[in-house]
Amino acid sequence: MSETSETSTGPIRFDTKIAVLLREDLESWQRLNVTAFLVSGLGTQVPEVIGEPYEDADGVGYLPMFRQPVLVFEGTKEVLTAAHARVLSRALPRAVFTSDLFGTGNDRDNRAAVRAVGTGELDLVGLAVYGPRNAVDKVVKGARMHP
Repeated sequence: MSETSETSTGPIRFDTKIAVLLREDLESWQRLNVTAFLVSGLGTQVPEVIGEPYEDADGVGYLPMFRQPVLVFEGTKEVLTAAHARVLSRALPRAVFTSDLFGTGNDRDNRAAVRAVGTGELDLVGLAVYGPRNAVDKVVKGARMHP
């Protein structure tokens, strides 16, 4: 199956999807912070999600970004817990952000905070996932698009 499909006049439609699911009770600054942290992991482990570098008309270069949109959803703690179980059962590339990470200040402590808690006891506030569109849709089932 191709990475994308396109008609001569229609938009590009990707066979894959990048989704972020946020817990609905987060403050605005937390939503932005969690989203940024979550999606940063996808490009390092799934290089095909990254497009080509950008360049403006004056030849100034810019870093490449995702080649496709990132859809952001929100849901209750229960929706996030169910999505986490589904993403694990499907073995899709994923990133997690737990409430404990708001109290740490560096990558080493972040990793230690996640490592200290069992999978079923993680207090998830965010989840990023990449994979085939239909599989990602099943993972985020029950969530709604972020307003």
